[in-house]
Amino acid sequence: MRRLRIAGTAVLLLALLAGTPMTAMAHGRAAPPHRTNATYFNAASVDAADPFVLYDKASGTYYAYSTDGADRGWHFAIYRSADLATWQKVPGGALPAKDANQWGNTWFWAPEVYHNPKTGLYFLFYAARSDANAAKWFGYADFEEPCKVGVAVSSSPAGPFHNITDQPIDYWPYDPDYHDVNLIMGPDQKQPPATEQEGETAPLGTYLPFIDPNVFFDHDGRVYLYFSRNAYRNWVWDDDLGKYIEESNIYAVELTGDWWRDPTGQTMPTIAPSYRDANRPAGDTGARKDGFVRILDYDHDKQSWENADVNDYAKTNGQNKDRRWEEGSTTWARTVHGRTVYYLTYSANNWQTPEYGVGYATADSPLGPWHKHPGNPVLSQNATLGMYSTGHGSIVASPDGSQLYYVHHGRPTATTPDRRLYTERLVFDAKHPDADGNPALRIEQSTADEPIPSGVAPYAIDASASAVSLSVGGTQQVGADVRNADGGSLALSNPLNRVTATIADPSVASLSDATGAGVTVHALRAGHTWLRLTYQRERADGSYATVRNQGPVRPGPVTVTVPITVLAGP
Repeated sequence: MRRLRIAGTAVLLLALLAGTPMTAMAHGRAAPPHRTNATYFNAASVDAADPFVLYDKASGTYYAYSTDGADRGWHFAIYRSADLATWQKVPGGALPAKDANQWGNTWFWAPEVYHNPKTGLYFLFYAARSDANAAKWFGYADFEEPCKVGVAVSSSPAGPFHNITDQPIDYWPYDPDYHDVNLIMGPDQKQPPATEQEGETAPLGTYLPFIDPNVFFDHDGRVYLYFSRNAYRNWVWDDDLGKYIEESNIYAVELTGDWWRDPTGQTMPTIAPSYRDANRPAGDTGARKDGFVRILDYDHDKQSWENADVNDYAKTNGQNKDRRWEEGSTTWARTVHGRTVYYLTYSANNWQTPEYGVGYATADSPLGPWHKHPGNPVLSQNATLGMYSTGHGSIVASPDGSQLYYVHHGRPTATTPDRRLYTERLVFDAKHPDADGNPALRIEQSTADEPIPSGVAPYAIDASASAVSLSVGGTQQVGADVRNADGGSLALSNPLNRVTATIADPSVASLSDATGAGVTVHALRAGHTWLRLTYQRERADGSYATVRNQGPVRPGPVTVTVPITVLAGP
């Protein structure tokens, strides 16, 4: 087996709304035995950048939302899966491109969806760029990355989602201490001042473009929006390198809860009052200048693996800037010795750089201070596994809540143009704690056969007909439906799943047009026989194995038998 090491969902939100710490439902007990021999492997067959996964308990189905892959006329692809491993695309996408309230025009990135089971509503947070509003929002018509975060709502996890208003979240983060060196740079905006002293002659203050929203619901009912400050207009002087590096950092702001409780879904999230105008300089009587909390940056917690692109300007003959990235964060929490420990995963470096990967940090409070794990990165490309450009994922629990998984994007080769979906087991390792005594977060990176997530089984299979009765020469199609323990239908159109069909007496009837989800029965002569449909899954070596339930519930092969009667004539 090829395998290596590396914190919402409906399960998480149900726990929060019930007032239960989120850790209680997904942590703190040993996983029950797998009640199936079924396995999965990362086939990297689904186009999905920046994936966020939600488990919809009511339908027994996982939904993955992706930056890429939507049909023409839509933003953000949606994929569904009953087992967190075999996916089927939902036609269209999450957000209609011609939504009446659409405020963005490009760079639709990083969708995340949160379900409130009390109201039945699903909220889509996403980042987008609005060139038409660059001057209004950021002060300059030529502002290079005029990005903000919008929110859309739906009554279904499959969408369609519609923007609540024709504006992004009413949030105006402002950095009053930043010397806006772009104002003293050349027209290409790629070469910053050569010295820090020169840079500090630039005017103070800039509005922050921001992307990659992640909403965290804490056990005390407070809600936080984590986001990545775009690298643009964030030139940071590096004493070690003796030059400016343009960085993206991770920040946070607290949200109010009115939007979450509104049963109509017509209330936009708003920032907590204490952040409103918190960064207005003394004597400033102009537009709003809101506050934020710094969560992660390079200078306050330096890790050398994040330096993969700090010399890109020279390497690319001036095509790229010298940059660092910290983005694509996901926040999770668990109870450790009676206290809550917060974990935040994040991606660093350019996604096309070999050093692109995932690290994590921990804190005792949602707002920190946060400390990066000294063993970062905990997920990175590995040529032996055939996995490249690994990053920007989300954390989701198995259907029974006993296991955690990190679903992220990557590429099966170094030259594959599209990012693909990967599902990895995530473990908090108490036997190997970090320097602060917290269980180490580990991602078990693999492209080999792995056990299916706990709680998917036992499987059930049904045929579209309980019996078949035909005259000689007649035909009938018989379809199959395979469901997980919560009633979610498996993606039989995905070639990793298939249903095989056999006839007991081939002289009475024959089969044709067999697909992964059904078969056509042809009546040959009068008599009786039966059709057997059997569920199988593909293994990493290309072979297929019959799936068996193990344990007291529906033990044995996942099969269904359909009696066939062939009559002599009409």
